[in-house]
Amino acid sequence: MTHCTLSLASLAATALIAAANPPSPAPAIDLFNGRDLAGWINVNGAPDTWTVGKDSDGTAFIQCSGKPTGVLRTERMFENFILELEWMHEEEPGNAGLFIWSDALPAPGVPFTRSVEVQIMLTPDVTDREGRLLYTGQGDIFPIHGAVMTPDRPHPAQWSRCLPSARTTKGKGQWNHYRVTANQGTLRLEVNGTEVSGGSAINPRSGYICLESEGTPIKFRRIRLTELPSTNPPLTQDQCATPDEGFRSIFDGTLDGWNGDPDFRTHWTVRDWLIAFDGKGTDIWSAKGFGDIELIADWRWGDGHQGEMDRPVFGKDGDAVRAKDGSVQTVKVQERDSGIYLRGNKKSQVNIWCWPCGSGEVWGYRTDLTMLGSVRAACTPKVAADSAAGQWNRFRIRLRGDVLHVWLNGRQVIEQATLPGIPAIGPVGLQSHGSAIDFANLYVRPLGSESDSN
Repeated sequence: MTHCTLSLASLAATALIAAANPPSPAPAIDLFNGRDLAGWINVNGAPDTWTVGKDSDGTAFIQCSGKPTGVLRTERMFENFILELEWMHEEEPGNAGLFIWSDALPAPGVPFTRSVEVQIMLTPDVTDREGRLLYTGQGDIFPIHGAVMTPDRPHPAQWSRCLPSARTTKGKGQWNHYRVTANQGTLRLEVNGTEVSGGSAINPRSGYICLESEGTPIKFRRIRLTELPSTNPPLTQDQCATPDEGFRSIFDGTLDGWNGDPDFRTHWTVRDWLIAFDGKGTDIWSAKGFGDIELIADWRWGDGHQGEMDRPVFGKDGDAVRAKDGSVQTVKVQERDSGIYLRGNKKSQVNIWCWPCGSGEVWGYRTDLTMLGSVRAACTPKVAADSAAGQWNRFRIRLRGDVLHVWLNGRQVIEQATLPGIPAIGPVGLQSHGSAIDFANLYVRPLGSESDSN
């Protein structure tokens, strides 16, 4: 009993000493070196979306054109920190943002990452028909694309969004100062020296920092970060953002990195952060060739379809299912068809369509009767995982040697499919097959180690 009392007293004394002598903060880090964008990754912008300039007094800044919509993120992930930066909109209204605890790549079907957004906006207040305030240009904070947060104050429309308690934002052509304290799953924002908004119970609570491009030009400067002590015990994986796996974009908001027939730009056009195909014309191909890679590609069907058609049901062996009388079992679908070619080879096409088996099927191999039955079976989707027409889908395609794996919307649809005779290297192709379709978030990472094959 005495031993327990002494232990508690000792612990209390230690706590008092620690409170009186808190650990010294780490030295501040300049996230922007004033010369170039070293330490930053252009996730999905054009080469001229993010550049470096200087004010008349020689102070360097990061210039964002606002086009296309997307993000510039830090190379490093951060957990607990104080971040200070200055920003200036050049137009009003103006729109941009600061993302905290971000994933490395955008969420499916959007140009933005899962994170907490600290709004950087110049706009009048927006209310709904009932007169409730929905959002402002004064430093709102809110979670996006799967992140979660409890706002410091309830939102009038019950959104997970903290509206500011004070209005201290300066207008266009004037520099604003943000101080963001992100610590232990809480976030506080000071605008020009006044705390205005915050949130708690945030997840994820470790990740990247992003600057957002969203339609209008903006400048950022004096970006400095002071790291705070890490959480103890350490965060679990589900409390951390998804890390950088080496994926880099092969679509930068232009079609400069793509080839096709002379008039391909008539039918394949850029709409801000996505490639829109009108269903006419021919295929397009990446200017660069690839060997062993993992590819991420988002897609959704455009308006219309090619008519209602009867399409066959496939068995696990890749053959059509037949009734007792020998007739092929069919299902009526609204016909839509496209696909992604691998290594410059139309035979190795990962299909996008509305047939009963679902997307991911490798048509050139499944239908080749000279192939072994095991090859044809493996090229048939294990499950139909497509979203409804008009909704976004995400492919994750891994090709090492002649072995293919395909995931669609998080579900594996092709597993360990061998593609005999596939070229060792070649471009990625987006197929024209008569249907309007949008593509976005096209990322590739080379596979260079055995660990990538799992």
